[in-house]
Amino acid sequence: MSQALSTAFSSPSNRHRVQFHDQLTEDGGEQSLLEALTIGLTDSPRWISPKHFYDHRGSELFDRICQQPEYYPTRTEESILEQSVDAIADRVGGDIDLIELGSGASHKIRLLLDALRPHHYVGVDISRDFLLESTRRLADDYPWLAVHALCADFTAPFTLPELEGDARPVVFFPGSSIGNFTPREAGELLTRVHDQLPPGGGLLIGVDRIKGRDRLEAAYNDAAGVTREFNLNLIHRLRDELGAGVSPEDFEHLAFYNEAASRIEMHLISQRDQSFSLDDQIITLAAGEHIHTENSWKYSREGFEKLAGHAGFTRRDHWCDDAQLFDVHYFERPA
Repeated sequence: MSQALSTAFSSPSNRHRVQFHDQLTEDGGEQSLLEALTIGLTDSPRWISPKHFYDHRGSELFDRICQQPEYYPTRTEESILEQSVDAIADRVGGDIDLIELGSGASHKIRLLLDALRPHHYVGVDISRDFLLESTRRLADDYPWLAVHALCADFTAPFTLPELEGDARPVVFFPGSSIGNFTPREAGELLTRVHDQLPPGGGLLIGVDRIKGRDRLEAAYNDAAGVTREFNLNLIHRLRDELGAGVSPEDFEHLAFYNEAASRIEMHLISQRDQSFSLDDQIITLAAGEHIHTENSWKYSREGFEKLAGHAGFTRRDHWCDDAQLFDVHYFERPA
C-alpha cells in the first residue's frame, strides 16, 4: 500500500467496507486551492486549472453535463462500451484489478465490472466527498467486489495503492479527460501511468476525435446552460471557499473551438471592471478580460496512438462508433 493515509469507510446500511486512501491530505492538497488560484489569476494571460472545477458541486454539475443532448462524448463512449464489452473483456483478459482515473459518478465502470470481474476496483478522484459517495454505491451494488477509493490529484505525480494478490492492473480513463491536458502534459501523465504498471498492465482510455466546429461548440454550450454553471462554479469557489469579493453574475461563460490547435477552449469573461483580494494579492480585471479555465484537445486515432507509443505503451486494440466521433483504445505496457 502507498504511504498515503488509509482508512475504511462504510455507511450503517453497508456491510461492505470501502478502503479509503487519502493522498491529498498527505500532500497538503487541501491547502493548495488558494496558492493555485493566486498563481493563475496573477499570471498574464490569466488562467485556472480545470481540476479546480471538481468540488462536490462541480462534480454534480459535470454529471448533469453528461446528460445534456448536445454533449455527445458520454453517450457515445457508453454506446461503444455497451456494444464492445465482450470484445473488450476478451482482449483485456481475466485475473485483473481495475483502476479508474477520474471516477466521478462511476456510471461507465458499471458497464465493465460484470464483464471483467476484477478482484479489486480503485476509484481515483480529486473530489473527496463525491468519490466516497460513488464508491460506496459501487460497494453496495457489487458486494463481491473489493472497492478502494483513492483521493488524489492525478494531474500531478501520484501513487496507486498496493493491492492484495497478483492480479494484473488495468487502468480505465474514460470521458476523454486526457484532452484536458496539453499534448505534452498528456504524454507525461501517460508515462506516469505506464511506469506504475507492471509488464502486461493495461490502459483502457476514451479519446474524443477531431470533428466539425458546430458539433464541438454545441457540446460545450448546451441550451440548458449547465456547462455555463460548471464554468462559473470556479467563481463560486473563489467567493465561498477563499472569501474573494466576487460574484458569478459579473462573469460570463465562453467556449469555442480553436481549430488551429484542435482544441475546445473555455473562458470566463469579466463583465465589468472589478478588483478583489485573494489573500495578500489584489486581482484587478478589466471589462472583457478573459480567465482561461479549460482546454479539451481532440485527437485523430493515429495521433493518439503515437502519443501513447511515445509514453511506452503498445497498442492492443481499438473500438469506435459508426460515426467515428469517439475512440476507445486499449494499450499495454509490453512485457
